[in-house]
Amino acid sequence: MASAVSALVAKCLTDKPMSMSILAGAVRALDFAAVFALGALTFWIYVPDPEADRALYFSVALLAAVVNTMYVHSSGGYTLPGILPYARTVRRVLAAWSAVFATLAVVVFFMKIGTDLSRVWLALWFLSGAAFLAFERAVLASVARRWIRMGRLARRAVIVGGGQAAADLILSLEAQPDNDIRICGVFDDRKDSRSPAVVAGYPRLGTIDELVEFGRIGKIDMLIVTLPLTAEARVLQLLKKLWVLPVDIRLSAHASKLKFRPRSYSYVGSVPLFDVVDKPLADWDRVMKRAFDLTFGLLALLALMPIMVGAAIAIKLDSRGPIFFRQKRYGFNNELIDVWKFRSMYVDQADADAARLVTRGDPRVTRVGRFIRRTSIDELPQLFNVIAGTLSLVGPRPHALSAKADNQLYEQVVDSYFARHRVKPGVTGWAQINGWRGETDTSDKIERRVECDLYYIENWSIAFDLYILFATPLRLLSSENAY
Repeated sequence: MASAVSALVAKCLTDKPMSMSILAGAVRALDFAAVFALGALTFWIYVPDPEADRALYFSVALLAAVVNTMYVHSSGGYTLPGILPYARTVRRVLAAWSAVFATLAVVVFFMKIGTDLSRVWLALWFLSGAAFLAFERAVLASVARRWIRMGRLARRAVIVGGGQAAADLILSLEAQPDNDIRICGVFDDRKDSRSPAVVAGYPRLGTIDELVEFGRIGKIDMLIVTLPLTAEARVLQLLKKLWVLPVDIRLSAHASKLKFRPRSYSYVGSVPLFDVVDKPLADWDRVMKRAFDLTFGLLALLALMPIMVGAAIAIKLDSRGPIFFRQKRYGFNNELIDVWKFRSMYVDQADADAARLVTRGDPRVTRVGRFIRRTSIDELPQLFNVIAGTLSLVGPRPHALSAKADNQLYEQVVDSYFARHRVKPGVTGWAQINGWRGETDTSDKIERRVECDLYYIENWSIAFDLYILFATPLRLLSSENAY
């Protein structure tokens, strides 16, 4: 349970800052579109010759757009240090733009198409492109600086471990020019002289156990552990508690005397950090996952609507009560969400918290309920959850709050249980198509299910989601453990 102070701070961090990766992707797209559009526009205005090879001009414009994006990317022009210092970033983009035309000159020479292209068009396109890119970077640098000051373009970090090591790290981070790290506080189990209440101007907000609750309330991007590498047992103990959070976990290498190759580190300015755990489904992965859910969720909803209508009619005719059943379940980052299902039990025997698992021949289940549970038709209303964004099509199944195995809550049976909530839960998942669906009356069953969930999280891809999605109907032909 978070302390009153840390809970108050966490509630101030519930808005989600913009991801630098998302911003960089948007700038890439703008650069690409602008270079191509300026080439095409210049062609339409300054090449009136009706016999001009339009396809050739547009192919050159497309090639330039691709090559320019590659050159700017390779020079670091889509990173925060490559965006904020205006003079430096303008030099980079103009150098890349000049290199694009040098590349075009080589291509034109070897393909012997120089006489087919207008020199006036090339000159005007070069000048208009250079002017646009310089103006774009001026606006971008100004907007990025303002967003950083406002906290909208910042990575929110928490320092794990206090004392002098934490103070040194904080001072080093704050000394970096154009630093996008926003430190939100310090957490440490120690409350003696080794870890004062204020470290380099930042308060100690609580213990490590309180940090887990803090991370679930606030939108935190990164945890930086300042313990030395020699404290291996303590570091492992911390990671076991903290890896259930959907955040990046970094280990400070600032004060370490052990030196590794530069590529072994990630850097904030010149401050080295060891990458221990990466946030799953971050940045563009999250965007692609959401696009996947909306596309296939809408298609599934349209395709399965006749079955859903038939199930609704059958439920209404079979027993009195509502058609739908709403249940509180754990969602992403342990947030409580409302999950929709077709009602499969008699109204007066419904179990909203799932404190008692459904067993074979359970008298609480209606006649229609047995069929729709065995075929998973009762889960189809969760497609509305997918469209609303509280569920994903594929992911760890959302478990009811009081679900038990061997008369123990799931989190009491499996130490890493809450790590499965680092991503949004799904209508179907890797555990389900591997046979771990339905009743979990033993600890072994929930352990195998969680193992599958964690494997899915660590190995996610769009292709993996497609495989699970299309394999699900085949697995439903086996009704084992589903009743």
